[in-house]
Amino acid sequence: MTRNTKQYLMPSQVEGTEKGNYNIYPSHQLTEGEIKVGYNGLASVLKDKNTILLDGYVGVDWEAVTSQLLEELKAEGVQNASFLTIESALKPQEEIDQLVTPFTGGDDPIFGKVFEQGLASFFDTDKLEKLKNQTSELTVIYGCGASLLNDASTTLVYFDVPKNEIQFRSRAGRVINLGAKEAIAPKPQYKRMYFVDWMALNDQKSKILGDIDFIVDEQRSNEITWTDGDSFRKGLEEMSKNAFRVRPWFEPGAWGGQWIKEKIGGLNDDVPNYAWSFELIVPENGIVFEQNKNLLEVSFDFLMYFNHHNVLGEAANRFGYEFPIRFDFLDTYDGGNLSVQCHPRVPYMQEHFGHKFTQDETYYMLDAEEDAEVYLGFQEDIQPKEFEKALKHAMDSGEEMDVKKYVQVHKANKHDLFLIPNGTIHCSGKNGMVLEISSTPYIFTFKMYDWQRLDLDGKPRPMNIERGMENLFFDRKGDKVQEELISKQVVVEEGNDYQIVNLSTHKEHFYAVDRFEFDSEITVELNNQCHIMSLVEGESITVVTNDKTFDINYAETFVVPAASGSYKLVNTSGKRVKVIKSYVKSEEC
Repeated sequence: MTRNTKQYLMPSQVEGTEKGNYNIYPSHQLTEGEIKVGYNGLASVLKDKNTILLDGYVGVDWEAVTSQLLEELKAEGVQNASFLTIESALKPQEEIDQLVTPFTGGDDPIFGKVFEQGLASFFDTDKLEKLKNQTSELTVIYGCGASLLNDASTTLVYFDVPKNEIQFRSRAGRVINLGAKEAIAPKPQYKRMYFVDWMALNDQKSKILGDIDFIVDEQRSNEITWTDGDSFRKGLEEMSKNAFRVRPWFEPGAWGGQWIKEKIGGLNDDVPNYAWSFELIVPENGIVFEQNKNLLEVSFDFLMYFNHHNVLGEAANRFGYEFPIRFDFLDTYDGGNLSVQCHPRVPYMQEHFGHKFTQDETYYMLDAEEDAEVYLGFQEDIQPKEFEKALKHAMDSGEEMDVKKYVQVHKANKHDLFLIPNGTIHCSGKNGMVLEISSTPYIFTFKMYDWQRLDLDGKPRPMNIERGMENLFFDRKGDKVQEELISKQVVVEEGNDYQIVNLSTHKEHFYAVDRFEFDSEITVELNNQCHIMSLVEGESITVVTNDKTFDINYAETFVVPAASGSYKLVNTSGKRVKVIKSYVKSEEC
């Protein structure tokens, strides 16, 4: 088994979806070059090269890659190709363990600290030099880090794998961490990948993007798609100036609901629920190019490394290569409450986890049943020590806790916005469909009470009561919650057939939220800002940027980069639509 999931593998070709139907495989036309399928064509363009470097992301099936490429090279008449693994140049295991241990969080099941060194730190310089000097008729050096040997005489082929597929392969025991000898259990492996492997590999990606001769989508190990580096970079350039969507992916969870299963087609129904949709959690999303119906997916970070200034505009100076805002779904329809939780304060985030900014959130109610609720803020008479004692008693005894004794509960209506700056006690209740509009960090949740349920694997989910208590603001209580944590919605501009509504955010939030409501069309100036949007009411719209059109269906998230200058939203629904928009506040605000 190469992947452990019930989610479908994205095909190499796909037909478009009908108007109004959510598209789970959004793609963007590659206007130059070709997207080709299979190793035979790749072997044909590589056969006359001298030294070929096959680099790629952790999770690539190098055995499948090298065996198929060797077979096709032989079919092209290359009989003496020499395949060498870059792993022979790794430092000894004990040195690598010493290198990464400060960043892997020890016994903590979830958290580590962002790795601060590059990919070269895993390798022995002398061994690299020796490996490079081995030559034959055709030398192929492969594995994570092969690009460390790149120079003007080599041909660089990069193999990418989407983060969701890496995790599915990890759950099947098919992934080995960078520099490790064998696979470990999926959850500690994810922690190691998040804090160490992905950091080192992304740093290397940023350095070699301009040198890549061919880019390969390896998620279908036996049916790769690929294109040449120049066409790939041209595609990134066009995407950085026009509206785009990333490819979303969906996951079940302990509290998950049925809204996504009922409203979004093309997903596997043979799952208990869907808890999340990674609509725009870009550290784990891919972008898909299409040419002649062939699809090629690469990691979103390639776009940021290509031209983050085009994408973010003025916010690029503040956030660098990090895309600052995320949109995702939390589905509790016929499901359960999320865990009672909070997120770290900024200094805590920086000191303990190495992230520059923290996980500030909002809950926008895309949909809600009559009994939908949001737990947010403390009761006026909250006593921190009593609250902590109740949490620990619940964890130790297995008895249910009266959460409402300590935490306020608010009725949640469609289109409400709840504000959750760091350090705020909160959770979404059942029977809501939350569009979470948040800063990009996404795993830094301190779960403090989880309603005495088990995770889907039958085990308790890890609690972080002590970390939570260190970060909670207990003065967010009583009337202050209604005043500061429930968004005020004010019409700031209106015309004959439109209005623009501002949804206030908290002073801790570095991003703003507005909503366009219109009957026909609306034109918007970006003012050197990137806008992240979702169609939250209505069947469909068309986004126009630089004379390019992009169709958006209900509940789809899309991005308009700052370099677009302006954009037009055209209503194709036949009745009024609503589009939620978020962007980074100017630093003067």
